[in-house]
Amino acid sequence: MDLSGLRGAALLDALDHVAPDGLDVNTVADAIDPRELGRDDFRRLLESLMRLSEDSPAFSLAKVDPARFATLVSRASRPQLEAVVASLELRERVLDEIFARMGAHLRVDRPLEAVIHWRLSGGTGAGGYDRYATTISGGSCTVSRTVEGARPRVTITLSPVDFFRLITHQATPAVLFVTGKIKVKGDLAFAAGLIGYFDLPKPA
Repeated sequence: MDLSGLRGAALLDALDHVAPDGLDVNTVADAIDPRELGRDDFRRLLESLMRLSEDSPAFSLAKVDPARFATLVSRASRPQLEAVVASLELRERVLDEIFARMGAHLRVDRPLEAVIHWRLSGGTGAGGYDRYATTISGGSCTVSRTVEGARPRVTITLSPVDFFRLITHQATPAVLFVTGKIKVKGDLAFAAGLIGYFDLPKPA
C-alpha cells in the first residue's frame, strides 16, 4: 500500500492494514498533527507504532526523533493524552521511553549530584503511583523503576499528563505548583530549577 500523500486520520487508518517494510517512523510522525485528530486518535497512532515495532524495530518509539516526539506530545490535547495514559501498556511504554531519553539530554555544563524520585499518579505501583528514580552523578543520568536506596534530594508527584506538558515546555514547575498539579517533597528551590539541568528538545 502506498502511503505517500496520506495524512492525519487517513494515514492512521492505513497503518492498521500495512506491514512496516519501506516505512519510516519519522515520516509517519511528520504526517500526523494531533490537533487535526479526534480524542482517541493519538492513542491509535502510538498503538500502531507499537504493533509495527513488533515486526520492525525501526518503528520503536526510541527511533522517533526527539524534536518530532516533543512536537507530537505538545500538540496533543489533554483529552488525547488522557486517552493514552488510560491504556496501561501505552502509559508504561511512553513513560519508559521518556525517562530512558533523559540521559541523552543532561547538560554536562551544569555539574550536579542528585537523586530525584518521581511519582506519577494513576499507576499500578504502591499507593497507585508509577515510580521512577533518576540518579545524576559524574555527568551522567541513570533511570530505575526501583526507588530504594539513596535518599532523594527531592520527590516530585504529578499526573502523567502534566509530566508530558512539563517536559515539552507546555508548563513550568512554578505554574504546576501554584495550581496544585505538582507536589514536591524536599528541596523546593532545586525542584523549581530541575528542568534547567536538561537540554530538552523543543517542539516545532
